[in-house]
Amino acid sequence: VQLVESGGGLVQAGGSLRLSCAASGSTFSINAMGWYRQAPGKQRESVATITRGTSSTNYADSVKGRFTISRDNAKNTMYLQMNSLKHEDTAVYYCNAVEFGPSTGWARKDYWGQGTQVTVSS
Repeated sequence: VQLVESGGGLVQAGGSLRLSCAASGSTFSINAMGWYRQAPGKQRESVATITRGTSSTNYADSVKGRFTISRDNAKNTMYLQMNSLKHEDTAVYYCNAVEFGPSTGWARKDYWGQGTQVTVSS
């Protein structure tokens, strides 16, 4: 599975950005996808996740009500709509895909994109 992010950039506080993550390869094996971010000097944290089957979503408290995760299975693409951006949202955002099943011996296998920089000016 290969993941390629796009859509990052520089935006003023209060603005919006939409990130995209295009998946290729053995995408049929993916169980869930998500967005993570890592700010300078901080650990990588989960921002939002979405499951494949039911499209159940989960958000970090810090982004609830502002960010929306979605996916288009036909296009093998996941999105993160980010509204009302704050300076503290500045980070490198990573796309993540999780594989879990007989193909992995029932062990979790993670795939990561290369990351896209989001900078929010205050």
